[in-house]
Amino acid sequence: MERKPLQLRLPADLKAWIAAQAERNESSQNSEVIRAVRERMERAATATA
Repeated sequence: MERKPLQLRLPADLKAWIAAQAERNESSQNSEVIRAVRERMERAATATA
């Protein structure tokens, strides 16, 4: 899988939520962002199917 860097500016409340999720799941904040986006992608694909 090819990975590309992405600079992302987040509101403070969203950044705090991602940090808390990462700690809770013992993962990185990057992994949590990827997980959230993938979940949204799956919901969108299901909604259009």
